[in-house]
Amino acid sequence: MKSFLAVYRKFLMGLTRVVGIIAGLLLFIPAFSVVYEVIMRGMFNSPTEWVVEISTYCVTIAGFLGMAVTFVANKHIKVDILLSHLSKRTNEILSVLTSFIGMVFCGVVTIYAIGMVAMSLEHGMIAPTTLRTPLWIPQSSLPIGFGLMFLHFIRTFLENLVKLGDPDYDPAAAAGEVAK
Repeated sequence: MKSFLAVYRKFLMGLTRVVGIIAGLLLFIPAFSVVYEVIMRGMFNSPTEWVVEISTYCVTIAGFLGMAVTFVANKHIKVDILLSHLSKRTNEILSVLTSFIGMVFCGVVTIYAIGMVAMSLEHGMIAPTTLRTPLWIPQSSLPIGFGLMFLHFIRTFLENLVKLGDPDYDPAAAAGEVAK
């Protein structure tokens, strides 16, 4: 089980790194688009119609794709006022429980998001805007983002289960990751 987890973790971290790079690059598009809009509006009195829509899509897509990156970096909001008063063993048990709940939640959202994207594709749904963007394009970030979170919650759940049985188990070290 530990060797499977090491390979799974390594694969998932690599995939998350690629998705994180894509999410980061997507944030450059709104930055440059807004500068272009300001120049066109201010200097040439010729505002664009597409900047707000494209910027909104890019930021939204980057947000959904970046969820797993934030999770891996352990930067999601946590309220640990109660956890700091519990024993290490109790915290480990709660980690198993919360990772299971997160896994179920992300799995359900992923399934419904896939259905939403499929329905948009099937019905040819488009945004009621000037660009008439096919809605499946921005919607695809939901099943990708939540699907990746689902895979990470599976990883976390399994690693936490192994840790319950072997308190010395270090998933990062087992996967050959260098400590930061």
